[in-house]
Amino acid sequence: MYRYLIARISDDSKEVILQKVVPLSDKKTYKDFLAELPADDCRYLVYNYEYDFDGGHRSKIVFFQWAPENAKIKSKMLYASTKDSIKKALVGIQVEIQGTDKSEVEEQVLLEKCKSISK
Repeated sequence: MYRYLIARISDDSKEVILQKVVPLSDKKTYKDFLAELPADDCRYLVYNYEYDFDGGHRSKIVFFQWAPENAKIKSKMLYASTKDSIKKALVGIQVEIQGTDKSEVEEQVLLEKCKSISK
C-alpha cells in the first residue's frame, strides 16, 4: 500500500511517468503531501486519506488533478484532456479533487468531501 503517489506527463507528452511513491509505512502527513505540489506545473496525484467520522476510522483513495494558475496553458490543457484516461487506469478511486491553488486542496476541504460521501 502507499500513502501517496505523484505522476506527471513526460516532456515529450507521450506517457505518464510515476514521479514518486510514498509507502503507507512512511508516516508522511497530508501537510508533507501538499508541500510536494509544484507552484508552476501540473500533476496527477493519489492520496490514501485516513480520517475519523461517525464514531469510526475511515479511509478514502483520493485522486487529485493539480493545475496551478502559474502553469503553462498547454500543460493545463494536456492534463485536463488526459485526466479521464488516467482515472480509468487507477482502480479504487473514491474521491476526486481538482486544484488550482492550495486553498482548494487544504485538508479541511478534503475532509468535508470525504465525509459527504461517507454518509
